[in-house]
Amino acid sequence: MAGTLRMLGLAHCSTCQKAQAALQDAGWTVTFRDVKDEPLSEDERRTLVEAFGDRLVNRASLTWRAMSEEERAADAVAMLGERPSVMKRPVILAGDQRLLGWTATVKRAMGVPA
Repeated sequence: MAGTLRMLGLAHCSTCQKAQAALQDAGWTVTFRDVKDEPLSEDERRTLVEAFGDRLVNRASLTWRAMSEEERAADAVAMLGERPSVMKRPVILAGDQRLLGWTATVKRAMGVPA
């Protein structure tokens, strides 16, 4: 099942690091994109919001908690452009699959032991 996939996240995120290592151990070739260093375009952000909806915004993050109510009320596409670190991560793009986070369900879908 393993092949090539793209992962979107933050290089310093421990969850992204764990996911990348586990996927590589399972035979996947991972192309990682740090969305802070290489921001997503508005079209890319819109496509992800369409795929994942509100789940794409990580409301448990330190970034979210530091935001004002006005900032939190912003459109998700604009919010992710202003603050890439508020994106839930990792986002895994493998063929037709669009997966969010590093949960047991995502691991099973990618053939990684939980």
